[in-house]
Parts: sequence; C-alpha cells; structure tokens
Amino acid sequence: MVERQSASMSSDSEVILCLLPSVLALFLFLILIRRKQQQTRLHLPPGNMGWPFLGETLGYLKPYSATSTGQFMEQHISRYGKIYKSNLFGEPTIVSADAGLNRFILQNEGRLFECSYPRSIGGILGKWSMLVLVGDMHRDMRMISLNFLSHARLRTHLMREVEKHTLLVLSSWKENSVFSAQDEAKKFTFNLMAKHIMSLDPGKPETEQLKKLYVTFMKGVVSAPVNLPGTAYRKALQSRSTILKFIESKMEERLKEGAENIDEDDLLGWVLKHSNLSKEQILDLILSLLFAGHETSSVAIALAIYFLPGCPNAIQQLREEHTEIARAKKQAGETELNWDDYKKMEFTQCVISETLRLGNVVRFLHRKALKDVRYKGYDIPCGWKVLPVIAAVHLDPLLFDQPQHFNPWRWQNNNSGASSSSYTSMTSSNFMPFGGGPRLCAGSELAKLEMAVFIHHLVLNFHWDLEDDLDQPFAFPFVDFQNGLPITARRHQNQSHI
Repeated sequence: MVERQSASMSSDSEVILCLLPSVLALFLFLILIRRKQQQTRLHLPPGNMGWPFLGETLGYLKPYSATSTGQFMEQHISRYGKIYKSNLFGEPTIVSADAGLNRFILQNEGRLFECSYPRSIGGILGKWSMLVLVGDMHRDMRMISLNFLSHARLRTHLMREVEKHTLLVLSSWKENSVFSAQDEAKKFTFNLMAKHIMSLDPGKPETEQLKKLYVTFMKGVVSAPVNLPGTAYRKALQSRSTILKFIESKMEERLKEGAENIDEDDLLGWVLKHSNLSKEQILDLILSLLFAGHETSSVAIALAIYFLPGCPNAIQQLREEHTEIARAKKQAGETELNWDDYKKMEFTQCVISETLRLGNVVRFLHRKALKDVRYKGYDIPCGWKVLPVIAAVHLDPLLFDQPQHFNPWRWQNNNSGASSSSYTSMTSSNFMPFGGGPRLCAGSELAKLEMAVFIHHLVLNFHWDLEDDLDQPFAFPFVDFQNGLPITARRHQNQSHI
C-alpha cells in the first residue's frame, strides 16, 4: 500500500513538472494578450516592452559616455521618436527625450505626476528621504532646507565656509604629482557638507570614519538591489545603519544641552530648533542631504576639471576674469571673497552651465502618472512610470548647436536654443540641470557657489593636465570616472593666491 502511494506521488510530481513549462507559457501568453488589449484601447507611443519582468532595464542601464545619450537611447529615439514606451525597472514606462513633455511633467508635479523612484532607492536612502517623498511631506522637508539655505546665509556664512574648504583641499596638492581629481573634489564637498550639516571638522577621526562609511554607502546606492551577504547593497544597508547611529548620537548630544542652547550654525541644529520632525524623519533628512549635497557637486567639479583642458581659450578667459577680481581685492586690502565678487564671475557661470549641460550629472528623473494623461496625441496611462530624460534634451542638436562640443560662450550669445543665456534662469525651457517645478533642487544655489569658488582658486593657482586620455565620465547610471580622473597640477610661478 505504501509503495503504491509512493509511486502515485512520484507520478503526480512528474506530471506537475511536465505541465509546469506549459503553465508558465500560458501565463506569459495571457500577459502578452492583456498588454495587447490595453494597447488597442489606448494610443500609446511606439516602442518595445522587451522581455517579461526584465523588460529593457539591462540595456537602458548599460554604461556609456556621459557626454552622449548612450546607444540604447540613440537607437530607440531613431526608431520610435523622442517619446516611446518601454518596460524599465520592472514597470511599464513612457520614456521622454522631448523637451516639451519633460517641462509638462515637471510643472504638473502633484497634479498629473508624482515622484516615483524604485523601491530599492527608498530602502537605502530611507522612506523620509526628500528624494522619495511626495506631497505635503516633501514640501515641508524642502521648505526646511530652503530656509536653512537662505540667500542671506549663502552670502555670509556659507560663502566663507566654501572658500575655506576649497583652500584646504588645493593647498594640499603636491607639485607635479599625479593624483585623482575626482577624489579631491569628493574630499572638498564631503568636508564642506559634514561641516555644514553637523559641524564636523575635516581631518578629525570621526569625520574620516564617517567618510569611509559613506563611501561604502554610495557603492550600494549605485549597485543592484540584491540584499544578500557580501553584496554591495547589503554592505550599504549596514553602513546606513551605522551612519544613522552616528547622527543620532550627535542629535542626542544637542538635545541634552536644552532646546534654548542648541546652536543653529549647522543643519542638525537648525532642524532641531525650527521643526517638529520626528527623530526618524530628521535622520533620513540629514542622510539624504549629505548624499545629495556631496555626490552631485563633486561630480560637477570633476567634470569642469575634465572639460577645461580641452578648451584653452576658456581657461584663459577664466584666468582674466578671476585675476581682475583678485587684483581688486588686493587693492581694497581684502582677502576673503564676498558676494559682490561672486556676482562678478559672469564667464565662470557660463562655464558652469556648459559643464552641467554636457556632463549631465542628473541624467533622468523618476515619475509616475497619477491619472490618464494625453500629450501630443499619445496616452500615458494612470500608474505608468514616466522617465523625463534631461540629458537627451541637453544633447539635442535641434536645441543646442554642436551639443557634444564644450562651448561656454553659447551662454553669452544666447545662440543655443535655450530660452535664456543666464545661468540663474533655472526654469529655462531647455536647460534643467537641477530639475524643475515644485521639486527644483533646494541646493542649486549652493552647488553653483561651490563650483564658482573652486574654479576661482583653481585657475588662479594652477595649470593642470589630464594624465589618462582614456579616462572619461561614464553614466552607470550615476556619472563617474572609472579611473578617478588622474591629473598633474603645477602652481603658477610668482602668482600663488593660496
């Protein structure tokens, strides 16, 4: 009897195994039928949904030169146009390389579209991170950041700190030695943000330990979200936990002093004194701003160092502009840069604009349709992901003349197709390096200030050469230099301003 039951069970298992491929095939067939039915009801953009589940994500994220849109985008735009459908990050997606649709998406934030990053990003940055928050909570968090980064604070306290940390990094550069410009840019922005956010001094053991944890954390942010032992994602989650404990200990130290005695000089003190955020919300806010303020600015500075040697005339004009500023300061008996000096850096702003346009630190954004939307005859179904690709607009030859060419003067002559030659016009129709609409980057003014002050002291004090002709910025999906952008720097003779 037992043998008969055993034989019967074995036979049933064999039948199930034989039927399994057929069941899976039927399941996939039903998915394709349902997708086809939806497409006949809606006028979706043309495109290819790729493989079930995986879609076209692997092709979309394949590394490519940051000064291009990549082979995937180029092929899809050539075949389907600037608006096409795909399946990315596990969801049906409308991809937009169209400047008009991108503006439409960003301007209708909270009404027709909302921020919708992959779940793995929220898992590592935290559910209260400004990057993933939507609605009123995002607005409140952003307002806290904007109040702390007020114009008055930029003019006084932050201007002084940016210059101090710039000089600290540049003064350590050794004559004729090869070093990583990317690492130096990251050192500058990390030290600045650590001081700015939690009053941590550069070079101190706790600051250096936090920096090491942060490096591990960042590797996980750009890795596959596989939470298994030994993976970069798992290590990043562990680093996140340690970083949050560190921030929490700093927060408890402040609270022990009493609310009336909390210093407002850094963001942590400001938030504790001027907000009603919970402890968890404060921790995620601090971590996300450390990420946003450090990573994007350091990449932008490294890109400027990379682009400028290929444009000697731009370096010459920068040196003339900054030499004039330095000469006027010397005559006035002043040493530190002030806001009036910063406003005189007009060509520098052109260089910054061109660096951000060609390098595209932020290449695309993640959004989701909140309701059915119709645009240029195409339907965007409610619930579908939408990817406005900022880089594709910045590199569009119909909008920018010779888009792959580093040309800062395009911002002076206003011949690029952009609606404004002023870098401060962040809502310019074709130029959106900091996004747009209600989610316009809260730190955009600080980022411009950092780049301008760093460039000021860089061109006044150094000549530099790129040491690796093959090292170039790659998008994967964040912009990075594979070999760290090695350079050799030489001080100007009899012209040191450090």
